Amino acid sequence: MNGASTDSRRSARASGLRVAAWYAIIFVVSAVVVGVVGYKLLAASLERRDHELLEIKLAEYSSRYASEGLGGLSDAVSAERASGDPDSVLVRLVGPAAEVLLVSAPSSWPEFRFRQFEDAPRSAEESWRLVPSTSNQATLELVSHMFGDGTIIQVGRTTIGRDRILGDVRDVFGLLVGVVVIVGLVGGAAVTHQALRPIRELRDAVRNIARTGQLSARVTARPDGDLVDDLRDVFNQMVTRIETLVDGMREALDNVAHDLRTPIARLRAKAEAALAEPGDAAATRAALADCVEEADRVIALLTTLMDISEAQTGTMALAIESVPVAQICAETIDLYEDAAEDRGIALESKVPPGQNVRGDRQRLRQALANLVDNALKYTRRGGRVMLSAERRGAGEVAIRVIDNGAGIDPEDLPRIWDRLYRGGGDASRSEPGLGLGLSLVRAIAIAHGGRADVTSTPGQGSTFELTLPAA
Repeated sequence: MNGASTDSRRSARASGLRVAAWYAIIFVVSAVVVGVVGYKLLAASLERRDHELLEIKLAEYSSRYASEGLGGLSDAVSAERASGDPDSVLVRLVGPAAEVLLVSAPSSWPEFRFRQFEDAPRSAEESWRLVPSTSNQATLELVSHMFGDGTIIQVGRTTIGRDRILGDVRDVFGLLVGVVVIVGLVGGAAVTHQALRPIRELRDAVRNIARTGQLSARVTARPDGDLVDDLRDVFNQMVTRIETLVDGMREALDNVAHDLRTPIARLRAKAEAALAEPGDAAATRAALADCVEEADRVIALLTTLMDISEAQTGTMALAIESVPVAQICAETIDLYEDAAEDRGIALESKVPPGQNVRGDRQRLRQALANLVDNALKYTRRGGRVMLSAERRGAGEVAIRVIDNGAGIDPEDLPRIWDRLYRGGGDASRSEPGLGLGLSLVRAIAIAHGGRADVTSTPGQGSTFELTLPAA
């Protein structure tokens, strides 16, 4: 048991680590994806802002050069430098012969390699270019416009500011990733521990039941909880069901042991009597007949107990079909008509045709036969036993067996469905039977999704009602 407990704890820890690892991985990956997407969006936004600024400056300076010439352009650039505009740009004017007419850039900017573009063939369609610096520390984004005489005006802005902002963002992002990893691991461990707590409680309850054999252990379940609370509730219901079945089995075994004692003692007595008179063939034959009768009683007792157990546990094989109530009632009347006549009891059926139930024909006939047999046993000569049926709402049919016999005492009424219970004291045990008929009736009704009920008045009779699903 200690080895099993150790393995269980190891398995629980391994499961917890796996859940925590998956939680941390998903958490970290999600945070990284969000960060990367945010970084890309920020970089694209900064780039778009710079490009829009350059296009506006290009249009402004091109218009100034076209209207006022080189002097007007130089004055406009000088005025912008004097104003300290934070969005300063490089302005460069190149003549038709590739001569540089004007260059104006902030003094803090590095030198850039313009020669490769001045030597390259010119095109009126050229627009955006990237110009590297001589120190390889920055890049100049350059937008150009060619006038009709071949003069080119170029406006550019370095990526130094943008790269600095993105660099700071990358540093912060790296720090945040580290924090996210730590939070993911710690949070994953905490969440996993909390999430697995009800599972551990359930495991401990099952382990306690397995170790002690006591079925009284339960786990706490909130009525409005989540899926784990539903699992707890199902577990409690399962244990309650098992506890009920085990208690019923113990009680049934006790009663079986008590009821089998008498027929087995009779079997032994008859066999001993036959052995004591070996020369008397007639006595031996009578003793053997009694032995067979007692053996049949034992077999019937055990068979009925097995049928009840199968019905209560849901393992009884049922051939479900549409069964006419009037037909099975008529068949039951035919079966007990002679017995009722011998007892001087009127046996009749008042079941209208056209009422069908969903069930196993043989099992329903067996249940009705037990009810009629029970009614005949406890009805006096001159009495009456009647079968009736009626359709009810919610798709049900109620079949009644009504007698005007001795009735049932109020203290016996709650227990008449118990296995091997014989109400009425010793007087009831003088009647032939196993004490299992009513238990089998209720078990068959439950197996069909129905129920069995009784109302009774001592000295005036009883009404047994079998409610079944309508076809």
